[in-house]
Amino acid sequence: MAKAKINEIKITQIKSAIGSPVNQKRTIEALGIKKMNHSVVHKATPQILGMINTVRHLVKTEDV
Repeated sequence: MAKAKINEIKITQIKSAIGSPVNQKRTIEALGIKKMNHSVVHKATPQILGMINTVRHLVKTEDV
């Protein structure tokens, strides 16, 4: 039985989290994004996709 390959996603913050609710600020921090235009690469797990959905208006995503 072959394992399904998990794709990777590049996440870049494109909008400031100033003025956003605390849960969105903490989600940005939990994704490992440090500042504006900073990018991180994560595996596309359901947990990461849920976090991206929470802050979808603050970040842009690309498949890697």
